[in-house]
Amino acid sequence: MLSDKLGFGANWLSQLGLGKSSNVPLLGLDISSSAIKLVELSRSGNSLQIERYVSEPLPKEAITEGNINNIEGVAETIRRAWQRLGSSARNVAVAIPTTMAIYKKILVPANQADDLEALAETEANQIIPFPLEEVNLDYQILGHSPASVDDLEVLLCAARKEKVEERVAAAEMAGLKVKIVDVESFAMMTAFEQIQLHLPEQGHNQTFALFDIGSSKLHCSVLRNGQQIYFREQAFGGQQLTRDIQRRYGISFDEAESGKRAMTLPDGYESELLHPFVDSLAQEIQRALQFFYTTVSVSQYLRVDYILLAGGCSMLSGLDDTVAARTQISTMIANPFTTMVQSSSIRLKELLLDAPSLLVACGLAMRRFD
Repeated sequence: MLSDKLGFGANWLSQLGLGKSSNVPLLGLDISSSAIKLVELSRSGNSLQIERYVSEPLPKEAITEGNINNIEGVAETIRRAWQRLGSSARNVAVAIPTTMAIYKKILVPANQADDLEALAETEANQIIPFPLEEVNLDYQILGHSPASVDDLEVLLCAARKEKVEERVAAAEMAGLKVKIVDVESFAMMTAFEQIQLHLPEQGHNQTFALFDIGSSKLHCSVLRNGQQIYFREQAFGGQQLTRDIQRRYGISFDEAESGKRAMTLPDGYESELLHPFVDSLAQEIQRALQFFYTTVSVSQYLRVDYILLAGGCSMLSGLDDTVAARTQISTMIANPFTTMVQSSSIRLKELLLDAPSLLVACGLAMRRFD
């Protein structure tokens, strides 16, 4: 087996998000740079049901650039979040940052399918810039190539073992059991399937730009017919606004963050700080789209049909309208729970506010139903 040659378990494929998961209780655990988010889903007839969710802030700089600097602090935050969630389930699916994964789609002649392991290892040697014994690697056959029935499309995916192991260790230190390790962009695509259900023609043959606006990074994923065709990360996020608030009013970072979320800041905040930040964020989104248009064949994808905003900053007042005006593209807030049933413990008003920041956790929780 290829997995045996590279020194990791043969079940790595199912952990990395490319394989299947059994229908057992499973929590989606999103370890982001600013908070721990947990989501639990179940079945309600033919629909999914959100049972419960929680978000617990992380200690400052516990995670930077996707790297865990304070594993004890992260583990303790996961433990608190799980206790607040009130679920008996301990099995979790986690994800590594997209920038920490290497993935590539390759074409393989269908008559060489029996040699896929050797072909994957050869291709991995060309695309991975470090020794293969330091990575977890596997492949998934996606199907026949649309351009040639004689070729198979195969997705290769790899990640540094240490980056996977630190997230697994943090969860297990908190008393949870990691069953699946995914990639954040893959998890968001899984959650996006729920959003597509209420779009015209369920989004078929349409191009979507999904922007996840985090505390320090802006992630752009362009999706079409269930595939990610473009990904870009830019250094811009909500912490910039928080620091502006902190400096302007002479308060602590935590006070600035709390005031920003609760909209309890002094008069003048919106005109002096919020509106300029929203304009800057819309400009960054427009710039990301320009990079997409210059990178991917415009003749093939013409233009983005919809922009979806996710992440904690997506709910900033006026952001969706500002982005739509600047880009001239229909813009909406991403909510993967719109088509789901809500349990009696869910407060709908709070869920509407929190949903855009739960995309990764939702996608991970949906792995239960693969």
